Amino acid sequence: MPDLSALIQRWQGGDERAAEAIYHHHREATFRLAYGLLGNAADAEEAAQDALTYALIHINHFDPGRATFPTWLHTIAVSRCRDRQRRRWLPTFSLTQWLQRGQDAPDPAPSLERQAIQGETHSEVWQAVQNLSPQLREAILLRYWADHTYQEMAAILDCPLRTAQSRVRLAYDKLRAVLASAELNHFEEERAQ
Repeated sequence: MPDLSALIQRWQGGDERAAEAIYHHHREATFRLAYGLLGNAADAEEAAQDALTYALIHINHFDPGRATFPTWLHTIAVSRCRDRQRRRWLPTFSLTQWLQRGQDAPDPAPSLERQAIQGETHSEVWQAVQNLSPQLREAILLRYWADHTYQEMAAILDCPLRTAQSRVRLAYDKLRAVLASAELNHFEEERAQ
């Protein structure tokens, strides 16, 4: 992908191909974030589309001095997901569904026993994540699935830096309380890979 700031400048100048390039480059990450927050592919697709459309239509509101474009876009996406959550009860889904969407590459040749253990662990971890409060779930997903820094998280969540850090710590502590330490260690090993 060409330089993002150059694409943004070209789109601000009316180059529709630049807008398409921005859209296609950020579509998957925006969908993944929305899917993680909403747990429903159709709702996530709508929220991601809405966030990307809003960002492209309002590109003149983007201020590179305040945030990176992905941070600004994810702020919009989180807001759209919160709106959707307010309108309905958030169902849970298994990590297996998440992984089947291509969010994580499977081991090259895991044994059947290893697959069963991983599937059970993923399901338990994902269920525990889904049972977190919305604020803690957003924090843990932004940190570990969207790979945002705490500074970016603070901008996306519109909270102080220490609040973003605290939410991740609280989410981690709640997950630790729910999951056996072996399962949490397995979760940390997978995130490190």
